Amino acid sequence: MLLALTQWLAQDVRFFNVFNYITLRTVLAAMTALFLSLAAGPAVIRWLAAKKIGQAVRDDGPESHLVKTGTPTMGGVLILVSIGITTLLWGDLTNKYVWTVLVVTMGFGIVGWYDDWKKVVYRNPDGLSARWKFFWQSVLGLGAALFIAFSAKSTAQTEFIVPFFKTFSYPMGVVGFITLSYFVIVGTSNAVNLTDGLDGLAIMPTVLVAAALVVFAYVTGHKLYSGYLLIPYVAGAGELCILLGAIGGAGLGFLWFNAYPAEVFMGDVGALSLGAALGTVAVIVRQEIVLFIMGGVFVIETLSVMLQVSYFKYTRKKFGEGRRILRMAPLHHHFEKSGWKETQVVVRFWIITIILVLFGLSTLKLR
Repeated sequence: MLLALTQWLAQDVRFFNVFNYITLRTVLAAMTALFLSLAAGPAVIRWLAAKKIGQAVRDDGPESHLVKTGTPTMGGVLILVSIGITTLLWGDLTNKYVWTVLVVTMGFGIVGWYDDWKKVVYRNPDGLSARWKFFWQSVLGLGAALFIAFSAKSTAQTEFIVPFFKTFSYPMGVVGFITLSYFVIVGTSNAVNLTDGLDGLAIMPTVLVAAALVVFAYVTGHKLYSGYLLIPYVAGAGELCILLGAIGGAGLGFLWFNAYPAEVFMGDVGALSLGAALGTVAVIVRQEIVLFIMGGVFVIETLSVMLQVSYFKYTRKKFGEGRRILRMAPLHHHFEKSGWKETQVVVRFWIITIILVLFGLSTLKLR
């Protein structure tokens, strides 16, 4: 909305042309979302506490987590509201990719909200059944994949891009592209959700990955830079920088209240939506492998759960009793059980993410 206003004002006052620059609006979006989340945070936390919307902690989890019982959850609503308002203020509302990511983000947020609501109302840590959660995630993920596929302007926008190689890309076709996109969106959503188990553990890597994707979105949407860096040019993708900036700003504002000891948890409403947003952006800018690299913490957390469950079922079938690879899954709980303090696990996972993000950014030039 503000972009349209400044464009109208620029007809008489040239100064307002500066707001046409994506870089400036990205910074303004980050600052706006940060301010909104910081300003509204205390009121949201008080409201959640007054409504007794508190976290139900797993009985089989680390004993140190029992003190977290009752901590306000569903704080992801604060993030989503900040992202939504900021994007509507500073984004180009005629851009199809902005609306695609925004709809996916809010859609997954609704699924997460209902899941959290069931946990809170019925005091059931399991929340919405896995079958129904996966069904609605699939509807949204498949819908986004179909829209992106059929709105592509060239086959290069649907090829599978492999970083570190100048010309290595694989033409997947429409079906292959839709399948990959679906798994990236839904998989990233669940991966972030699985990681969200310690104070600040999921939100900071999300902010870091979103910040790095700003760079990829900008160069992908710039014909000159994309040609120089040998990556597909996707007209309009640069506008995603504003939404990604909003994710970064809102995430940092939320971290203020989510840092140890957390005053609020974001719940599935935040984790599922943020993961889906990152996955959708990665699909649009054709950087699925780079997302896999930069979001390595999310990937290893997901793999730890898959391996733990698979091995337990295999050994129970073969030996009559289930055995475990880790002390507890996801991986962050294994380190807690091994004697690491919660803050140690969180900060070290942050450091790993910083390293992976820098490595992911290097793929722009290392070809």
